[in-house]
Amino acid sequence: MQIRLGTFARATVVIDQRGSGTYAENVEFVLGDSSQLHVVLIQDWQSDAVHVAAHHALLGRDSVLRHYNVSLGGDLVRISPTVRYSAPGGDANMLGVYFADAGQHLEQRLLVDHSAPHCKSNVMYKGALQGETGPGTVDAHTVWIGDVLIRAEAEGTETYELNRNLVLTDGARADSVPNLEIETGEIVGAGHASATGRFDDEQLFYLRARGISEEVARRLVVRGFFHEIIDKIPVPAVRERLDAAIETELAVVGA
Repeated sequence: MQIRLGTFARATVVIDQRGSGTYAENVEFVLGDSSQLHVVLIQDWQSDAVHVAAHHALLGRDSVLRHYNVSLGGDLVRISPTVRYSAPGGDANMLGVYFADAGQHLEQRLLVDHSAPHCKSNVMYKGALQGETGPGTVDAHTVWIGDVLIRAEAEGTETYELNRNLVLTDGARADSVPNLEIETGEIVGAGHASATGRFDDEQLFYLRARGISEEVARRLVVRGFFHEIIDKIPVPAVRERLDAAIETELAVVGA
């Protein structure tokens, strides 16, 4: 599938994937000069689904891409978004949320290839993992790999990537690998960060001290963790659906 925007075009596209089965796809996003594309991708598969996808975006001069990736359901889901620039001035934001339960393997592999000067990119993904450990149980597992390459000709690049993971139960495993390769010193700025951990005790203490029960406090912390990204999604119906989905996930283990 290919989505192509002409010069000065504007579009918002929602790709909503549900059901069961084994599915592989290749999606291309081609942005003309000064165009703007918002893409919202939702993987809400049934528990036995297998999904492998490659998304390729090519940004023209002064074009803007906002790519929102949401992974909730499925047995094995692997999404590989790639961004490249064909001319100066491109601006790409790659945002994502994922929530893995016991038995799920959710994987995100990103590449931002800065090969044109004076372009920007911002990558921010957040994930939560939960699932009871027991005999015959496969724990939740997520993999996030973010590769950013700044080529020698990409002077004036500005880029940052961040991945954060919240582990809600014992046994769940989050692998996070941010990579940054810089071939020129003439850039505006570049950085990356990764963090994986349990609940913030200070946040929980603050809420408990104000009369909020531990269960409600944990729910508030998780909702706040995700909302930094969810609030940026430009489709209200999708935001409401994700809020409800997170509440459903948290009810599984009484987080």
